[in-house]
Amino acid sequence: CESSTTAHQSEFALVDAMMPILNPAGVQELLDYGLYGWALSRYSGTWVGLKCMKDTIDASATVDVGDDRVQIVYPSDFKMPEGGLSLRFPDPPLDQEERLHKYKLEAVKAFARANGIDRVEIQGENDVLGIITCGKSYLDVRQALHYLGIDDQRAKQLGVSIYKVGMTWPLEPLGITEFAQGLKKILVVEEKRGLLEPQVKDILYSTERRPVVIGKKDEKGFDLLRSNAALEPNEIAIAIAHRILESTSDKILEDLLERRRSLALESPETPAMERTPYFCSGCPHNSGTKVPDGSVALSGIGCHFMAQWMDRNTTGYTQMGGEGASWIGESHFVDTPHVFQNIGDGTYFHSGFLAIRASVASGANMTYKILFNDAVAMTGGQHVDGQLSVPQITRQVTAEGATKVVIVTDEPEKYGSNAGFAPGVTVHHRDDYNHVQKQIREVPGVSVIVYDQTCASEKRRRRKRGTFPDPAKRAVINDAVCEGCGDCGVQSNCVSVTPLETEFGRKRSIDQSSCNKDFSCVKGFCPSFVTVHGGALKKGQGAVSKNEKADLFPVLSAPVLPSLTEPYGVLVNGIGGTGVVTIGAIVGMAAHLESKSFAGMDMAGLAQKGGAVWSHLQIASCQEDLKSARLGFAGASLILGCDFVTTASEKTMELGQNGKTFAIVNVHEQMTGAFTRDKNYQFPRDGLKATISKRLGEDNVEFVEATRIATALMGNSIASNMFMLGYAYQKGLLPLGHEAINKAIEMNGAAVEMNKSAFLWGRRASVDLAAVERLLKPKVVAEIPERQSQTLDEIIKRRFDFLSDYQNLDYAKQYQRLVDRVRLKEQSGPTLK
Repeated sequence: CESSTTAHQSEFALVDAMMPILNPAGVQELLDYGLYGWALSRYSGTWVGLKCMKDTIDASATVDVGDDRVQIVYPSDFKMPEGGLSLRFPDPPLDQEERLHKYKLEAVKAFARANGIDRVEIQGENDVLGIITCGKSYLDVRQALHYLGIDDQRAKQLGVSIYKVGMTWPLEPLGITEFAQGLKKILVVEEKRGLLEPQVKDILYSTERRPVVIGKKDEKGFDLLRSNAALEPNEIAIAIAHRILESTSDKILEDLLERRRSLALESPETPAMERTPYFCSGCPHNSGTKVPDGSVALSGIGCHFMAQWMDRNTTGYTQMGGEGASWIGESHFVDTPHVFQNIGDGTYFHSGFLAIRASVASGANMTYKILFNDAVAMTGGQHVDGQLSVPQITRQVTAEGATKVVIVTDEPEKYGSNAGFAPGVTVHHRDDYNHVQKQIREVPGVSVIVYDQTCASEKRRRRKRGTFPDPAKRAVINDAVCEGCGDCGVQSNCVSVTPLETEFGRKRSIDQSSCNKDFSCVKGFCPSFVTVHGGALKKGQGAVSKNEKADLFPVLSAPVLPSLTEPYGVLVNGIGGTGVVTIGAIVGMAAHLESKSFAGMDMAGLAQKGGAVWSHLQIASCQEDLKSARLGFAGASLILGCDFVTTASEKTMELGQNGKTFAIVNVHEQMTGAFTRDKNYQFPRDGLKATISKRLGEDNVEFVEATRIATALMGNSIASNMFMLGYAYQKGLLPLGHEAINKAIEMNGAAVEMNKSAFLWGRRASVDLAAVERLLKPKVVAEIPERQSQTLDEIIKRRFDFLSDYQNLDYAKQYQRLVDRVRLKEQSGPTLK
């Protein structure tokens, strides 16, 4: 949108979606400015765009809804041309251009002026520094001022004024000119590249006494506010404080500036392990993105982008629909004769088929792999907008000039003789995929492979709804036979293949709770796999039955809640798909039920694919105290670490501060996708603990076996996060009452009894963890791996007993004699020859 508007040629006005009116998170403003946008479009005859950012569209907050909140005012100082500004027919091009440049953009500015789209937020009588900002950046500026101890009154005393822009292009000039009068300096704070800053400079250039305008660059032309990543309130606070102190001496502000600078230098340690987003269990991309030895693949938009983080010889990135465009130019100047280009079916239907057309026209030598997974999986599993089928794709790419087209699928039997493919199209089983790729890369020109396999997450969802077949078949591993070679993980690239530490070394097991029945793991060269046909998983049974009442524990008293003299920040982190966002929603509803103000923002992205996810939560006594949903640097009072690895990550640790932040950390060792590539990968438990404890202080961290305890209690590991919430609540780390939290769980409506029970057991464990462990011990013996041998003699005896049971005593004695000979040899020392 910004590219088209800055060209000054489109009938377009860009209205920022986040102008704060009543709440801090921009949720209400998105609705308000949608209404203003419609009215502006109708008045001026222009297209109007809403600039939506994560801090708006992934945010939630308490809002004040009133019928008279939005009052549209039509300008009285703008004279409409004859016939108005709306489109008409016939409409000659030169007449359109005249209306656009002479009237429409002026009408847009007049509308913005009449409705106060841009406005002064803070202004005093002797202002020296003016801050012009918009959207998320306005929220960051407010948070930065809060860090510096500057409220509205103190800002006026220090000579600081703020101008909040609601429509970022075209910038309304009269308001800017009036705001700039008397100022010595203007600091423009905006995300990414400068859009406001050049407009401000252009508007003020001809004024008689114009202020110095800085933003992306400082007064001397050096970098000031970055454009290559999201702005952070701490860096904005440093920039603001430095400019204020140029014109005034203030010891308090000097000390706060020094504090902010020192915090910026306190970078968290590099984590011992990172949780990178990964293909889901059974994802078709586990097979579809493989390339044969000697080949290269290029990535594009979609989940298949994650192949770059795996051993797939895949590289590059592009915008949606640009897949292959880089190779069109590059191919004529490199020695590489051929590449594979990955492209999702949603991207193909959206605009990617045009890239194929361009590649054919250019004479490039390449193979497009159209990954047909029947869903827009990266953004939630929506259907492609329009009709799209594998036969349609074959006919279209053939018509565009593809030299060869083949289908690869895990279900070739579903296509009969009358499938409707283009002439010459062949169908192959995915077991032959490597051979197919080797053949097709030798075909000159642009060829196409359509890899047809349904998205694993969508399979899971549809099976729950009864709309997709669920084979009565399960793959399990006999750990007595497994030798831990890891070939099953290599073949499947599947995160449901997990390590199993046993007395006889590391083996493998299948996590049945996450398995999506792809069965590619059984392709490994291994006799330890067993497939069970016609059986079903036993329902999980909690260790504590409904008959075992709370009389085993004393009645829990309510903890002393944290003060809300200032906003209370909570960071919840975990793994995508495990209910982290649900915890944030329940906390927000509980705050609302207690008439407290709340702002929250979820940072998920590709995290729904097994990666790290964060929920930023802020609770305050009133809305005016909340400046932003996003937690700033060292802004968390509580870190609820539902995933051990994510808690130790830099993104989490930078929000914590020794002496301020307390953390409750689940120490369950959930492997990352790295284990699929390294069979000897070890979970760095001690390293993760050290990283967290060093950053926050050992006295401020509690490590809890939340997954093991919650699973044993509730029969389901999904209860772990709610158990953690209860644990933190009873420690007095949440400024909410348990009645409101339980009511919010009921209103959420999902697994109500289990979640309420998990919350209660978390509270109990917080008070008397030993009592909970004693309750579990006699009932979960079979679920806890047997203690492994601690001494050499114990190791030998256990293996002797095992071999006796496995075959007979004589067989065990053979083992014993061999061990004794080796031991004697070692004790006698080396023999010189």
